Amino acid sequence: MAKDDADRKELLAKVLEPVLYWLDNIGNVVTLTFQTLTWLFRPPFRISQFLAAMEFLGVQSIFIVGLTGTFSGMVLTLQTSYALRAFSAEGRVGGLVAVSLLRELAPVFSAIMVTARAGSSMAAELGNMRVTEQIDAITTMGVSPVQYLLSPRLFASVVMLPLLCILYSVLGMAGSYLVGIVLLDGDVGVFLQSIRDTAVPKDLFMGLIKAGVFGFILSSISCRHGFYANGGARGVGLATTRAVVESCVTLLIANYILTQMLLDTEM
Repeated sequence: MAKDDADRKELLAKVLEPVLYWLDNIGNVVTLTFQTLTWLFRPPFRISQFLAAMEFLGVQSIFIVGLTGTFSGMVLTLQTSYALRAFSAEGRVGGLVAVSLLRELAPVFSAIMVTARAGSSMAAELGNMRVTEQIDAITTMGVSPVQYLLSPRLFASVVMLPLLCILYSVLGMAGSYLVGIVLLDGDVGVFLQSIRDTAVPKDLFMGLIKAGVFGFILSSISCRHGFYANGGARGVGLATTRAVVESCVTLLIANYILTQMLLDTEM
């Protein structure tokens, strides 16, 4: 009987372990993010830290975001043109691509690219600082590590993601123009008129709102995993992997929720 009780307890512990880890992870993210937001508005304001974070998250992501945006627009135009050709509606390609880029592709793919490049780097850097006790050293000097390390990163993510989203959309439409007009020999006037008729400012605003929220999410999750990393080099690697995976999954879930909410407000 005692053995059966022990087996049941062990089975229950195995079943509850992922649930408890998930709840603990959410609690840590919320708590740390709240502290980060609190310190964001308290002096001293280290402008150099904010500028460095914005340069790292934004400027250094321009190439990868721009390259992804260009080819996304190109392949989307190619696929859409062939699909609409069966209905003799090739003239609607420009508008469909513009709306797709502004509402969905630009914010989602920009956030994923920044997560892969900058989010992983933030988690690895903070994790390395944690296991080498650099964060403890900052604390002993009377400086809040949350304010010094996390607040600039959170601020930079929220500010730079919408700008990268705009860059993605612009270069995506440039790629769309290249395929639709140059390679497929489409009509320039019809292409541009389709964009004017279909894409409206609210499409851009939807993408920018999403991008700002995505920046907040990816920074919060990446900083949490790096800030609480432990277990040496292996722990830093695990923290980095979890930061990227959890950020991408959360971004996709948040994208559906935000899309539903924003569409409901239009009705």
